[in-house]
Amino acid sequence: MTLRTVSHAILLGAALTAAPLAAAGGGGGGGGGMSTPSQETPRYDPAVEYQNGVSAFRGGDFEAAASAFKRVVDVVPKNPQAQYLLGSSLLQQGDFKKAKKPLEAAVKYDKTMIDAQRDLGIVYAKLGEAPKAAAQRDALSAMQTTCGSTCASAGQLQAALAAVDAALGGSPQAMRPFVLPGTPEEADVVYVEAVGMINEGRYEQAIERLRLAMWNDGPHPDLMTYLGFANRKLKRYDEARGWYEQALAVAPRHRGALEYYGELKLELGDVAGARAHLARLDTLCAFGCQQADELRLWIAQAGRSAS
Repeated sequence: MTLRTVSHAILLGAALTAAPLAAAGGGGGGGGGMSTPSQETPRYDPAVEYQNGVSAFRGGDFEAAASAFKRVVDVVPKNPQAQYLLGSSLLQQGDFKKAKKPLEAAVKYDKTMIDAQRDLGIVYAKLGEAPKAAAQRDALSAMQTTCGSTCASAGQLQAALAAVDAALGGSPQAMRPFVLPGTPEEADVVYVEAVGMINEGRYEQAIERLRLAMWNDGPHPDLMTYLGFANRKLKRYDEARGWYEQALAVAPRHRGALEYYGELKLELGDVAGARAHLARLDTLCAFGCQQADELRLWIAQAGRSAS
């Protein structure tokens, strides 16, 4: 079972406990909107390509994995998991030079990713960029200080520091393949847990679970729409906007992402932007749909509040 197959059932359950969330997924249907990265359906489905990449990566076919992950980041360049797995696939082929850019992107978009920090430090050292490698080591050391000796990541951080030190010292070392956390089946369970946490208002925990699910499910628009929703509830508006835009880059006709992005625009005072999203939804929902109705209510409420 995959995220696509469980999505409708989960969202039906969400509708019983928190009606606004019922629009979040839409099973990949629905709109695209103004201010999104693309109004056209991507040539490749990034979620499918990500799955292809994961299968190839797990099977040791790193050339095929790199090709698949490259197609993913062409559509969603801010996805840290895809960028890291692209870089890791290139590392397994011994191509340190090509691995540098996706690893830099992975670290840029997720500074907590220890494996990306480690591998980028090693790549810098291998390419003779010692100051940059040392900076990565410093970043890992700062994470270790914050983590302490008993946190869950303590051993991973210690091993990462040792690997970067070895690379800086010129010691030869094998680049072991990254081990993807969990399985696709486990990712579905994590996704269900995350939706339940959102319904309970436990947004921080939900974000953590959704990010974990993304390692196996990749840039699925339902998952990214939920990440946008949870971050919006925490008033992390820039991060929420980024997730909505990624969801719409993958699925420009995604009704849930359109609705919630429109609601975000209203919260930021962009009534015209919200109306543009509503117009797009009305075009897509010829016979009406819940997402358009919800956003219409939000816009009407905003108008009453302003008067």
